[in-house]
Amino acid sequence: MDHDRLHGILTELTARHQVPGAQLAVLHEGARLLVHTGVADTASGAPVAPDTAFPVGSLTKPFTAALAMILVADGDVDLDEPLIGQLPEFGAGALVTLRQLLSHTSGLPSDVPEGTSEAGADRAGWVARHCRRTDLTHPPGTVFSYSNVGYVVVGRLIEAVTGMTWQEAIGAVLLEPLGLRPAFVAGPERTGRPVAAGHAVQAARGRVVPVPEQDLPEVEMPNGALALSAGDLLAFAGLYFAGCPDPEPLDRATADDMCFDQLASMAVGPYGMADGWGLGWARFDDGAEDVYGHNGTGDGTSCHLRFDPVNGSAVALTTNANTGQALWDDLVPRLRALGLAVGDRPEPEPPAGAAAPPPPDGCLGRYTNGDTVFEVLRGDGGGLLLSFGGAPHSELLCTPDLRFVMRELGSGARSPGRFVPDPATGRIDHLQITGRLAPRA
Repeated sequence: MDHDRLHGILTELTARHQVPGAQLAVLHEGARLLVHTGVADTASGAPVAPDTAFPVGSLTKPFTAALAMILVADGDVDLDEPLIGQLPEFGAGALVTLRQLLSHTSGLPSDVPEGTSEAGADRAGWVARHCRRTDLTHPPGTVFSYSNVGYVVVGRLIEAVTGMTWQEAIGAVLLEPLGLRPAFVAGPERTGRPVAAGHAVQAARGRVVPVPEQDLPEVEMPNGALALSAGDLLAFAGLYFAGCPDPEPLDRATADDMCFDQLASMAVGPYGMADGWGLGWARFDDGAEDVYGHNGTGDGTSCHLRFDPVNGSAVALTTNANTGQALWDDLVPRLRALGLAVGDRPEPEPPAGAAAPPPPDGCLGRYTNGDTVFEVLRGDGGGLLLSFGGAPHSELLCTPDLRFVMRELGSGARSPGRFVPDPATGRIDHLQITGRLAPRA
């Protein structure tokens, strides 16, 4: 593996997927390689540079988790004590712990309601209104269900303990000691660091359209406000390598704890997203070793980080197009061929054969998670359709074991999902899509 070969692979794949610009950073067998290509913004023509920051979306969450774990290591927060004492505004805090928030087992709804812009960054008020006991979708500590709402609460906890805003704390406590200069896509403080614009690739029309800005409410900054380079992501991953001396600002024990799967006793895991989940990190099976990481999608951006904490290898990809996920899917086998373990969940294949298996009995109906409503309907041809937000969204191509491939109408994009039966009755009582678990209404 060398610089020219990596650069050639990145250039080839950005052209194939019409991605305007990208960075790729790799640490493998002691060699650290960084390559970049293209433009950060098609409107201005500004080139991608090694320090160009890309909006990393949900890859912000492991940084928020690391900041919370620093507070745990300092004795300011207990991982397993209910949080109501430190966050009296958190109505569900009598039942929910920090460990559950970080591992997406808190039972809180998956997504912040669309159109949320109330009170700017007043997370205390937002948590009081939206994170009550009655808002819980599942009993805490029983199942995995990916939750952006949970990380809003983590951000509020950080503010309550440090006396700083989340934005101030993530910089002063975590990033600056690492020598990283963050940029933010929301909030009052932006940096002068160049940030790549997102782009929407409209393949059918042959257009690549810049996205004016990231549409992220301030209250959700702990979920997705960071903008960083691939090199920055690689530096962060280095905190978790086994055998390294105690890194600052994370100590060795804290870093190891974050890479310990929390879901061994869970009845429902992160199907379709990963094989397990630690405290902020997804766990992927990849051969003899586990690989950890996270994906992040913004408005017209797609970023990915994977690392092997045992062997000390890592890969980070930043892209500024909505087709960046497809680029990543093509990149993973190329990296594996070069000897780099990269845990991933490839796009699922529809069921084989001329005739799809019949839909499972008892799957039709409405499923809800917070304000999100899914409805499984019978299509004209006898198959299944998924309605999302009141409009048909996808067809569901089922397999006999209650799993399905969700194929979006129009785009054809595929993602995995499944129906989850009650173990006692066998009745289908949950729907799981992209890690979000929705009980039957």
